[in-house]
Amino acid sequence: MNTPATAMHGLSAPSPWVRQWAHLVAAGGAVLDVASGAGRHARFFASRGHPVTAIDRDAAALDTLRDEPLVTTLAADLESAAWPLADDVRFAAIVVTNYLHRPLFAPLLRSLAPGGVLVYETFAQGNERVGKPSNPSFLLAPGELLERVRGQLRVVAFQDGFLAQPRPAYIQRICAIRQAEHSDDPAHALPSPCYELAG
Repeated sequence: MNTPATAMHGLSAPSPWVRQWAHLVAAGGAVLDVASGAGRHARFFASRGHPVTAIDRDAAALDTLRDEPLVTTLAADLESAAWPLADDVRFAAIVVTNYLHRPLFAPLLRSLAPGGVLVYETFAQGNERVGKPSNPSFLLAPGELLERVRGQLRVVAFQDGFLAQPRPAYIQRICAIRQAEHSDDPAHALPSPCYELAG
């Protein structure tokens, strides 16, 4: 079944949160765009010279990426099938926005290479008061992203709270990095962590 362009997600501009942290991704490193839709972030990273794998269950949305030479598409239902990538595939960055399926956290973290960057942004509890999604299954609990990466990644930045723009929403977002093997090297120095309440 084809998805009408008006209903297709992933056609808007890249998330400011994703753009803010894109400079941390190793030059030319492979990027995984999870639940990519029509690929706003896949296109963004491809424009920066990164090979991108875009995964979504909507084959019509993925088809809009067919003319992007650096983007490989993979149609897969991430919620009712096994993780679609081989266990040894690693990425320099993994990007997830406006999507939450908690069983994916384990394979996502396993798929992040040393030095790799996780950029995650989605809706949080409280959003049921201002719009959709309102189902608790799709809303992060307070501090949940921090807990999901604890002991595995180094947090660079974290926000949790209310945003009025581009539309009223409660969000939670994180940028975190898997320490490189030589993390004591000044060349691998990371910014000091930044935790704040959005709003």
